[in-house]
Order: sequence, then structure tokens, then C-alpha cells
Amino acid sequence: MSWAFLRDLLSGVNKYSTGIGRIWVAVVFMFRLLVYVAAAENIWKHEHDEFECNIKQPGCENVCFDHFFPVSHIRLWALQLIMVSTPSLLVVFHVAYRENREKHHNQKLYKNPEKIDGGLLCTYLISLILKIGLEIVFLALFYKLYNGFKIPRLVKCDIKPCPNIVDCYISKPTEKMIFLYFLVATSCLCIVLNLGELSYLIFKYSIKCYLKGHVKKQQ
Repeated sequence: MSWAFLRDLLSGVNKYSTGIGRIWVAVVFMFRLLVYVAAAENIWKHEHDEFECNIKQPGCENVCFDHFFPVSHIRLWALQLIMVSTPSLLVVFHVAYRENREKHHNQKLYKNPEKIDGGLLCTYLISLILKIGLEIVFLALFYKLYNGFKIPRLVKCDIKPCPNIVDCYISKPTEKMIFLYFLVATSCLCIVLNLGELSYLIFKYSIKCYLKGHVKKQQ
């Protein structure tokens, strides 16, 4: 899979982000995207072929694998990366809308089209809320699909067409467990960064609005 689009998107968003937002972009790019492409993808590459059961009953291994891994960890991780980065497009589109509006009217309508204020502030806050929500949804999905954040060495399967309780072995469970913990840790870090940025922006512009109202009252 080509990740060039996601890389370009993160690079573009970095121009319009606050300091905390730039840290989030760095974490997503370095500790999630690069780790996924450079290492994690190869670990899960042959997970179905390396899933072995102690019986050669036709179809047994397939149904057991599908039962314990309804969605591949690595594909779900890829979907998570795409989904949590997508809300940033809202900010990019809003800035592009401001710039096109100025070109259309052929005059300066904004002091700085890339400055986070007014409507762009609302768009930015919405994108942060969506990122937080999507991160939490995917963490809950990982936990629900795999009965916790763990990868067992051995699973017992008794689903038809398996004739009895069958022992099935997962390949490289320790290595996969390390990357799963890393996935969860980076997701939690991104949630904290997004919450921090959301709180910072709300606090900053609340103070700004309060000071403006205070000055007007004095005048």
C-alpha cells in the first residue's frame, strides 16, 4: 500500500497546526506511520499461512483463524491511521476555501487566511474532537474484537468443521504483542495530545473573548 498521500496530508496540516498539533503530526508520522511501514507490516504479512492447528481437517484452520482474527490487526491499524488523519483535511479545506474566496473577490478578506480564528477555529476544534473520538472507537474495537490487548500463544477451537477441540498456534506472539502494546501506547499519547490542544485552544480564545468584552465595558 502507498502511504504517500497520508504523508503529504500530514505535511500540509503541519503548516496550520499549533505547537501541540505539530507534536501530534510528528508522533503520527514517526511513531505510527514509519513503524507500520518499516516493521509492523512485515510481522503480520504471513499471519494466515503461519497459523497452525494440530489437525489437518479441511477447512478447520480457516474457520478457526477467522473466528479468532475476524479482522487482521495490521489492517485495522492501517484503517485507524487513515481515519484519525482524515479530520485534518477539514482544516486544509477551510484554509483553501479562505484563499479561494480572497482570489474570487480580488481583495484581502482575512488578515491571515491560515490563522486559527473565527470559522477556522470551529473547524479546527471539530477536527480535534473527531480525532479523539476515532482514536477511542478504534481502541475499543481492538479490545472488543480480540478480547483485550493480548495475543495468546495457543488458542483452542471447536468450531465446525473441526471434529473436536483443536489446539491452534499463533506465529510470533511475543513480537506481535510488543507491537500491539506500542500501538495502544501511541494511540493513548495521541489522545492526550489532542485533548491538550483542544483545552489549550478553548482556554486561549475564552481568555481572548473575555478580555475583549472587558475592554468594551470599560470604553
